[in-house]
Amino acid sequence: MPPDTSPHDVRSAFRRELTSPHLWQTRIVVVGLAAVAGLVVVGFTWLAESAFGLFLGLADTAWWAPLLWTPLCCAAIAWLTRRYARGAAGSGIPQVMAALDPALSGGRRPLLVSLRLSLAKIVLTSGGLLGGMSLGREGPSVQIAAGIMLTARRWLPRHSGITAHSLLVTGGAAGIAAAFNTPLAGVMFAIEELSRTPEQRNSGLLIAGIVLAGLIAVSVYGNGTHFGVIRPGPIGLPLLMPGLLTALACGLAGGLFARLLVTCLRGKSDDLPTRWRARHPIRFAAGCGLAVALIGIVSGGATYGSGNEATHGLLNNEASVPGAYALFKFVATWLTAWSGIPAGIFAPSLSIGAALGHDVALLTGYPHGAALIALGMVGFLAAATQAPLTAFIIVMEMVDGHSMVLSLMACALVSSTVSRVLSPPLYGTLAGLQLPPRAVPARDGQPDQAAGKNGEPA
Repeated sequence: MPPDTSPHDVRSAFRRELTSPHLWQTRIVVVGLAAVAGLVVVGFTWLAESAFGLFLGLADTAWWAPLLWTPLCCAAIAWLTRRYARGAAGSGIPQVMAALDPALSGGRRPLLVSLRLSLAKIVLTSGGLLGGMSLGREGPSVQIAAGIMLTARRWLPRHSGITAHSLLVTGGAAGIAAAFNTPLAGVMFAIEELSRTPEQRNSGLLIAGIVLAGLIAVSVYGNGTHFGVIRPGPIGLPLLMPGLLTALACGLAGGLFARLLVTCLRGKSDDLPTRWRARHPIRFAAGCGLAVALIGIVSGGATYGSGNEATHGLLNNEASVPGAYALFKFVATWLTAWSGIPAGIFAPSLSIGAALGHDVALLTGYPHGAALIALGMVGFLAAATQAPLTAFIIVMEMVDGHSMVLSLMACALVSSTVSRVLSPPLYGTLAGLQLPPRAVPARDGQPDQAAGKNGEPA
């Protein structure tokens, strides 16, 4: 269709953009729900951190208490999830991606994303942190905010042009923006991971909703960066070899992590743990909780929770983490995800990557460890999620790493490339498990070969 070359009518454009009641109703609903989503994510953050604080108090009172409390808590959350909110299991990002698939019927979408599941996700994820499990709240925030935004459909005018797809993308990205206090990362997450059919007419309004959710978090927590301001030292040739070693190590570790999650959550293997998980899911969850508690005790409590405290301490050279922290946190996060409870991997991935960067700094004797720690964060997150641009922007905003822009971007690209050799895309593959066998989502023009599992959450 040839482009419209008729003169631009300013009067008509003015009436269309500024005097249409339907357009203003659309704007108010989208922006208002985005603000609500941001506030809910902020409240969820407070609840989750408060729950983890209660667990730390319990663990400080008696070192052996997690051996009883963590398995019990994990089993209870797994039972509640399977009984009342199956769609709330896992990180939540695969559910949002599956809900965006055009082959999914509208009647099935509430099984993956809805206001009810958002409320369940808040309670169950906070419960996981109350039990000391190794999980993050950022992935769950995506599903929470997407469920809130999806409710906007009932208040939108009939011909608003805002589709369910647009609301899901906006909500998911708003969840990232509010959870990390990183509005730019939310926009990039929408482009890189969620959006497949951008709608030019409403793109400005949707981006405004994403940014507003991030600004809600900024207004509550302040304009400071999540992990403070790093001092990476001089960025030059001496950083090249340690930085490349960090990128390769994180690419290998992150690719292995993604492959483990895909293999375990698919549940197609015939090994003993997979059979036990299928036959006795609650007992299996309790076993995972016990293993996480044991790892936490061995690591001196360092592996409990999201890992944000360890990451912050490593960046500021204030933390005393065990030498094998990266391995301990890797296994604890894998077991938490395998248990089937609602759990994100973003924050644990950052802590694992930070520890790997710290280890490379010690191994090579590089004097400016903060630079390698930041590279490790972006490298492991990019490898685990295979979303290098989102990982790069998240870390850059979280540590005020503008002086390391090119280094962070290069590390993200190298690590994600290595990961793609080892594992299929984590979120895309897990999203396929949410769909019927005939409706497996495509990525980059190639159909994913993972068969659906009749809606069983991953």
